[in-house]
Amino acid sequence: MLFSSLLFLFQFMPIFFLIYYILPVKWRNSFLFIASIFFYGWGEPRFLVLIFASISINYICGRLIEHFDDSKYKNHLKKRKAVFLLSLLYNVGTLLLFKYANFIIESINQVLQLDISTVDIALPLGISFYTFQIISYTIDVYKRDIKAESSFINLGVYLSLFPQLIAGPIVVYKDVAAELKNRSSTLAQIEDGLKIFVLGLGAKVLIANNVGKLWEELGGLGYSNLSMPLAWLGIIAFTLQIYFDFNGYSLMAIGLGKMMGFQFPINFNYPYTSKSITEFWRRWHMTLSSWFRDYIYIPLGGSRKGRLRTFVNLFLVWSITGLWHGASWNFILWGIYFFVLLLLEKLFLKKWLERRVVLSRIYTLFLVGIGWMIFAITDFTELGQFMRSAFSFQMETGGNIFLYYFKNYLVIISLGIFLSVPVFRKWFEKHKNGCIGNILLTIILLLSVAYLVDASYNPFLYFRF
Repeated sequence: MLFSSLLFLFQFMPIFFLIYYILPVKWRNSFLFIASIFFYGWGEPRFLVLIFASISINYICGRLIEHFDDSKYKNHLKKRKAVFLLSLLYNVGTLLLFKYANFIIESINQVLQLDISTVDIALPLGISFYTFQIISYTIDVYKRDIKAESSFINLGVYLSLFPQLIAGPIVVYKDVAAELKNRSSTLAQIEDGLKIFVLGLGAKVLIANNVGKLWEELGGLGYSNLSMPLAWLGIIAFTLQIYFDFNGYSLMAIGLGKMMGFQFPINFNYPYTSKSITEFWRRWHMTLSSWFRDYIYIPLGGSRKGRLRTFVNLFLVWSITGLWHGASWNFILWGIYFFVLLLLEKLFLKKWLERRVVLSRIYTLFLVGIGWMIFAITDFTELGQFMRSAFSFQMETGGNIFLYYFKNYLVIISLGIFLSVPVFRKWFEKHKNGCIGNILLTIILLLSVAYLVDASYNPFLYFRF
């Protein structure tokens, strides 16, 4: 369904932008809202009602929270809080129902040895992303950080904006409030946005999809049948796939947003160049990290209430972070895994790493790679098999197979590693407006289109988060 939506977007993007730029400014948000709803409905028509319900309920709640904001009347303040809690209950409840209902039921069955039937319910596209966005809106209205949006259409555009509706980046309302009401699209912005979009498309289609085939093929061999070199080749493959997959989509969203006058936040800043796990999470999925910091960690007290409370807050945040990524125990384990590493760095390890630049980079890549295996392999038995293979020191079995895969994927892996560091960005920023830069972008676009038309393998790892 996501692939269908992306093809739809790619095919009709020229028509969309032609209409968008021709329309008077006052009609652009209405057109954008309709187009975004149509885009989502193309991939998930069953769940359009959820989008409309989320917009409607939070629009009404936001207006009521502001209406009852009168400290002279105590009952008004109680009503204000009740409306806020109602919006929070709806938003969190919807997420729990669609994403975690079966996980909760299955966990209860396992612990209590019961046989409660699971719910036959599908997970809507991008529900975690747009739910977090609308929660931040109502929280900020309640905290009086922003005024409630008076236009239903504007709030609808904020929640359903098609470039980042399915998989982010997570955009906080206050960061785009002014642009929702008044924005411009200059030729320079359109050109720059188009270039960013093409780079993101190439990252997703040409690198993530191709290196992802390696990870899929190694999984087909069986994790227990992998030699140690093959297992680590798989770790490298998935580490590159998830980065170019998610960063590619983020760049496409940022580029399309820029073409319409929106400045979406950067979501990745070369995370694999980090010298600690702490730095890694300041560079990876930056909008999610900021969201958890601003709306969970700081409200819990952050690091202001003593060391023990700080550790408890970190544990809660990282447990929720893991659970946000998926309704499975491996994601919770993944969150706790990074909590432990961050805790160790906060206690003593980070200072030690700062004095050892090369070792710190190896340490970070090694532990991030292990973390991605916990993330990727949802079955604990298979995860155990993979980890045994990765640390088995078994070199003979599958040795020829390793050379086969290594030779076949050496070029794409090397390209992925090269593009994971800022060397290309510095070169591209210097040449993007020249002949060489335009030729390169044209080649990337043509190759991406050819791949989309011809290839059947087009997964997207984050599309259901």
